[in-house]
Amino acid sequence: MNMPVTLVVDDEPDIQELLEITLNRMHIQTRCAANLAEAKQLLAVEVFDLCLTDMKLPDGDGLDLVDHIQLAGLQLPVAVITAHGSMDIAIKAMKKGAFDFLSKPVDLGVLRQLVSHALQASLTRVSDKERRTRDILLGESALMCAIRSKIDKVARNQAPVYISGESGSGKELVARLIHQQSPRGEKPFIAVNCGAIPPELMESEFFGHKKGSFTGAVADKQGLFQAADGGTLFLDEVADLPLPLQVKLLRAIQEKKVRPVGEQREVAVDVRLLSATHKDLTKMVQEGSFRQDLYYRINVIELSLPPLRARPADIPQLTEHLLAGLANANGMDLPKLSDSALNALKHYYFPGNVRELENILERALALHDGGVIEADDLNLPLGMELAAVEDFDAEKMSLEAYLEDIEKKALSAALEENRWNKTATAKYLGLSFRSLRYRLKKLGLE
Repeated sequence: MNMPVTLVVDDEPDIQELLEITLNRMHIQTRCAANLAEAKQLLAVEVFDLCLTDMKLPDGDGLDLVDHIQLAGLQLPVAVITAHGSMDIAIKAMKKGAFDFLSKPVDLGVLRQLVSHALQASLTRVSDKERRTRDILLGESALMCAIRSKIDKVARNQAPVYISGESGSGKELVARLIHQQSPRGEKPFIAVNCGAIPPELMESEFFGHKKGSFTGAVADKQGLFQAADGGTLFLDEVADLPLPLQVKLLRAIQEKKVRPVGEQREVAVDVRLLSATHKDLTKMVQEGSFRQDLYYRINVIELSLPPLRARPADIPQLTEHLLAGLANANGMDLPKLSDSALNALKHYYFPGNVRELENILERALALHDGGVIEADDLNLPLGMELAAVEDFDAEKMSLEAYLEDIEKKALSAALEENRWNKTATAKYLGLSFRSLRYRLKKLGLE
């Protein structure tokens, strides 16, 4: 088996030597460049498995190199080395596509963990991931194709991801998929609902505590960060965190260390952070109930999930899948869904999204007769049809036109993301080039 090769870009000989010695001990070959120009020359003639670059270079900076690697289409994880406390620069690098960052002075333990994760990302077979994601996160609408593509993309790096979306839209499912597809997939996935922990216990739950540190602390306890070490920590309903804990969470993210309650020393943790909420965090920041600096740290990459009503074309597939699972779990024959029932579901508002769809089908399964679920068996609330409650003028815009407008916006965003390269956009959305051309022509985007 060939040894992996890392490109080290730094103009300080001492740093070059430190990285070379550490990587060679991990059985990793290194090639060194002292500036941006040398790095680009090496990238043009050699194949690398990882790039470690200093942020400050004599003829540019690490961000320029991240941009160059992205534009060249190289499937190469890049980690940037920043000055101590330069979190804003590190976040900017990850927004541009960097895999992760290291702060100076370089912690060799953190370096080894980062390198291991990055090389694992290089070896992972993307095609298998995409197939698994398609099997789990159902829907063939343009919106869901774009979501699956973005999951695949963000899973390859270590950047914190903020998942926004209404209740029941599948935020935890998406978080689990990001974890499973990442180099951390074999490590723990720890999910916690921040709104379910009493405020007085939050610090202990997150960071752990020492025996005797407070009344009731009868033994040492490992916190959620330590339980997720090496893996992923998913903070659901992160908006419910009280301000004092937000400060401590911010420090844990920046320093990659936690201090258990009653402990004098900090403990290093290697955690990829994902967070979600159905609340409007931007509004909470403006109101002062959520820290702006923490918001920017957890929202390096945002993944916004569409409500079910925005993708009615996915309802038949979702319904078939959910009904099959419910029938099997209850030891029942799989019933048929009548055309009128399916049509009613397609035109229902779904305030509770996919979770509500499953509840509706479970109820209908218990109430139906004769092997066919009719519209009446669904017991949908009156006045909750799309046209009755959606924020568009039904007289001026039909449901079909409204949904076409949503698809048009999704396709335009995907085109912009891929610099209007149609081949790249088709791949990004999980569509064939021919299918993309048809949709663009139909929506007047050609």
